[in-house]
Amino acid sequence: MIEEAEAMAIQGLLLQFTLFWVVLAAAVAAQAYPIAKRGCQDKCGNVSIPYPFGTTDECYYDPDFLITCNDTFDPPKAFLMDGNVEVTDITLGGKLHILQYIAHDCYEKSGAPFADNKPWLSLSKFIISDTDNKFTAVGCDTEAYVYGSQGEKTFKVGCLSVCDSIDYVSNGSCSGVGCCQTSIPKGMDYVKLTVGSYNNHTRVWDFNPCSYAFIVEDNQFNFSSTDLQDLRNVSLLPSVLDWAIGNETCQQVKKDLTCYACQGRSACVDSENGSGYRCKCLEGYQGNPYLPNGCQDIDECQDSSLHNCERICINREGSYTCLCPKWHHGDGRKDGERCIADRSLVIQLTVGISICLTGLLIGGTWLYCGFNKWKLIKLREKFFRQNGGFLLQQQLSGREGSTRETAKIFTAEELEKATDNYSESRILGRGGYGTVYKGILSNGKIAAIKRSKVVDQSQIEQFINEVIVLSQINHRNVVKLLGCCLETEVPLLVYEYITNGTLFDHIHTKSKVSALPWETRLRIAAETAGVLSYLHSSASTPIIHRDIKSTNILLDDHNTAKVADFGASRLVPLDQEGLCTIVQGTLGYLDPEYLHTSQLTEKSDVYSFGVVLTELLTGKKAVSFDRAEEERNLGMYFVSALKEHRLAEVVDDGVSKEANPDQLKEVASLARRCVRVKREERPTMKEVAMELEGLRIMAKHPWVNDKSNSEETDYLLGESSESDAVNFGVSKSMSGGYDSMRNHVIVNVRDGR
Repeated sequence: MIEEAEAMAIQGLLLQFTLFWVVLAAAVAAQAYPIAKRGCQDKCGNVSIPYPFGTTDECYYDPDFLITCNDTFDPPKAFLMDGNVEVTDITLGGKLHILQYIAHDCYEKSGAPFADNKPWLSLSKFIISDTDNKFTAVGCDTEAYVYGSQGEKTFKVGCLSVCDSIDYVSNGSCSGVGCCQTSIPKGMDYVKLTVGSYNNHTRVWDFNPCSYAFIVEDNQFNFSSTDLQDLRNVSLLPSVLDWAIGNETCQQVKKDLTCYACQGRSACVDSENGSGYRCKCLEGYQGNPYLPNGCQDIDECQDSSLHNCERICINREGSYTCLCPKWHHGDGRKDGERCIADRSLVIQLTVGISICLTGLLIGGTWLYCGFNKWKLIKLREKFFRQNGGFLLQQQLSGREGSTRETAKIFTAEELEKATDNYSESRILGRGGYGTVYKGILSNGKIAAIKRSKVVDQSQIEQFINEVIVLSQINHRNVVKLLGCCLETEVPLLVYEYITNGTLFDHIHTKSKVSALPWETRLRIAAETAGVLSYLHSSASTPIIHRDIKSTNILLDDHNTAKVADFGASRLVPLDQEGLCTIVQGTLGYLDPEYLHTSQLTEKSDVYSFGVVLTELLTGKKAVSFDRAEEERNLGMYFVSALKEHRLAEVVDDGVSKEANPDQLKEVASLARRCVRVKREERPTMKEVAMELEGLRIMAKHPWVNDKSNSEETDYLLGESSESDAVNFGVSKSMSGGYDSMRNHVIVNVRDGR
């Protein structure tokens, strides 16, 4: 009993002694971690100022780290250097939180501009953080860009935000309707924000008179429809800069320790964004690593979450130690002996437990791997069933007797192996609907494997039907669908691999333009038109491609056109003239009537093809914001140029030198008819294909253009002479009708032979 009382008394004294030292250590710790140099100001209003930052010459590392504290505000405000960039927080982890101006572009109801702002930020030492910020634009008639640079490198990033009604705007979403958001390039030390409008906000002025653009700290801006009005009253938003010491790496700066900023008990870390390095305290220490003795020991024993001692914890420099527990007296052994005996028992128990745990770990790992494999098999079965795999198998089995090669259903393992587990090095391109990988199939055949982003479960049956239809398309100018994989959440499509890139590259890449003469351009146009005519008129179920553009027309080694990417395509039931769908497509190629009515018809493909034809004629991109406003949309600009008899000005120099002038006028006329705003005024793709094929034949057979034959044909057909069509745009319908008739005659003669 006495020994028990003594033990309790000793424990009580130890507890009081421990509490005393805990309180004392906490009090000392509160004063032990200075953040600024001795005698220097370490706070400006609500902002702490840790070294290497400072407010005077002796207090900062170099002038780039100067903080100006403006006492005219209450509380005082901190500004970077002697400028107007307000600082709200500085962390020793390399982050500098600031307030950055918003770019805006405002208009009166009439469309007249009345206010705009294009802020810029130039930093000699600091970098705009690409991991902590987002470039954001707000507005319903808005295009915004951020121009930036890192040294001699320049960047340009932009996004587009449009909407016709505030009812379409979704709070919290910046997907392009009222608000768009994108990442910024890495390493920018200079940025300039610009924001503009397409229609001067005249169509949306009632609820959105201004466009806005800004770089904002991620998760610090939550878009709301009220921002379309209220952002006029906001001038600053939070952004984050990355800071570092100097412009050398740790390895470089350690060669000359006189320039080394890291003090004792600290380590050097290379900057993740740009050049330079940062310092951090070693494990077991905390404080300011840029100050002498700035990194102080952490007393782990004060916080039970920092140690694993059961009873007594002793703090040591940079770490801690656990004492073995005290034993009650009575067995005749000293405390040291008890600890040794206890330690021996612990070792035995530890060895036994370790063996058991090792066995359990191995067995558990085997069971875990087996269970995961079983889960993976079940998950793939679920996706296969969910994506209509059984329906597709049933459809394909019914076509086994067909002479045509049907689509193959690939397993997930086959495509993972073919793409080296979807390696970044295998990526051929990224688009709005997914990513395309280069794959080598088990039979050695090279394929293009498309991995889509999303799938609409309500459209699975239509997707399966589309796979069946596309697999049956046996057209030399359509990229062949080899098969699909349905064992993943989003189905994968496998196409034949086309080697020579896209038509877009050959038209707009300077190194390739010279390799695409006029005769080849005309053939590519005729081949593409033939595909669309086939899809619209000859397929068992008519197909509307819905995304015809120069990037979706591939070229093989012989520059033969291959139409690709049916991800947005839709099957049209034979008893329907069109479909009412969500508008999808690419800016510049999108049928304006489809855009306004959501009514998809075959004439929507005609419009898109017309834009591709103008690209082939002019060598210009379908949409370019680098051109003057009236020239941004190529289709509209081309029509305008033809009305003003300026065909020679807009046609590509190489095309104008090679092409026959009359032939060139005919193709230009065809392109103009294809891009007419009213769809009923556009020709069908069958008519377009026939006219282009006729023009090609005329070019191949000089006798067709012989004047005497032309005059004789004119007389027989009862048409006026070609002089009516020379003055382009005056009597074009007569000239076009004549050539179409003549082309039919030529085609029939050739087929008869």
